[in-house]
Amino acid sequence: MKTDLDSERDYSQQIAQTIRDAIVSGDLPVDGRLPSESDLATRFNVSRPTVREALKRLAAQNLIRTQRGATGGAFVNRLSFEQAQDHMVTTATLLLSMNTVDFETACEARFALERACVPLACARRTPAHLASLRAEIARQGTDGLSDEEFCASDVAFHRALVDAAGNPVLSWHLAGAVEAMQPLMNMITFTARSRGRIIALHDGLTLALEAGKPRPALAALDELASYTLELGGEIRARRGARRSS
Repeated sequence: MKTDLDSERDYSQQIAQTIRDAIVSGDLPVDGRLPSESDLATRFNVSRPTVREALKRLAAQNLIRTQRGATGGAFVNRLSFEQAQDHMVTTATLLLSMNTVDFETACEARFALERACVPLACARRTPAHLASLRAEIARQGTDGLSDEEFCASDVAFHRALVDAAGNPVLSWHLAGAVEAMQPLMNMITFTARSRGRIIALHDGLTLALEAGKPRPALAALDELASYTLELGGEIRARRGARRSS
């Protein structure tokens, strides 16, 4: 590992980046033990608290884990797709909440990404995937279901659709699109939407997946996208009318 540090930059950040680079390159293998804090402090010619801060940065990224005891220390973590998805959702949610992303832009991005999963899902869906989709459709039709519960089921339905593509890399990339963008769309459109129409579109999409027919499945998803954009426009028009009255 490179141990020369730039005096103009934060030492702990540089140390964390150096160790991260070593993990990514394979110089520090998965489940391998990192040098001790005192050893790292000597190598980088810094104090142990500075090393400890660097290790905290790496732990926050799930790149390392710490164990106590005689055989303890810091070890390279085996990052799972599930952990990576959690980070993706958090990052996407923060980006959408901290920056001005209009409804149409979010809708366009989310459905374009999800559309890529449909042909794969038609070819690779399993009985378990179809059962998950059917379970959410049934849940959405439950009497007395709150708006919050319907939104949660809507998100779960689309996550099941993405997972049915059988590609963990796609699932990871789309975690933010579905679990950050979809709630944003639901929050904006829930007062105007027809649950019955959404359920019917979900049902048509599931039937097409079950039959392994990409075209009808894509048509159902495209209709859902058009309906979502239509709802967004209606809500914006209502708000504009209220402001002008």
